[in-house]
Amino acid sequence: MTKYMLIMRNSAEATESYKDIPFEEIINAMGAYNESMMNAGVLLAGEGLSDAKEGFVVDFGGETPSVTDGPYGEIHELFNGFWIIQVSSKEEAIEWAKRCPLGPGNKLEVRRVTDESDFEDFSDNEYIQKEAGWREELGTV
Repeated sequence: MTKYMLIMRNSAEATESYKDIPFEEIINAMGAYNESMMNAGVLLAGEGLSDAKEGFVVDFGGETPSVTDGPYGEIHELFNGFWIIQVSSKEEAIEWAKRCPLGPGNKLEVRRVTDESDFEDFSDNEYIQKEAGWREELGTV
């Protein structure tokens, strides 16, 4: 089984299109989508994110990290929420992503979550070895 992160991105177009939809309708559509993934046994986690104006960016481009409060510069697309699913294939992840009840101006970026097999060439690294214990300690095995 492989984990994938579905990252919800919206734009000004998406924000505008949602203004005409009652918020309860949006909640119900997302709730039904989440419930379908739970019932299928593929949903591991999922959360919405607060408005960008409440966030900040830490930029490591200078000599020392600098912090910029949101909203951040020119906003073309923002991360709005995420799900982590565990499925048998990339194709299954695609199918779940396509079922998400998002409208115009929204996109789902789907990325595979790395696992220990991605670091086999570094299996003797102290921190790679500690990772398994940390996952067990955190209950994320």
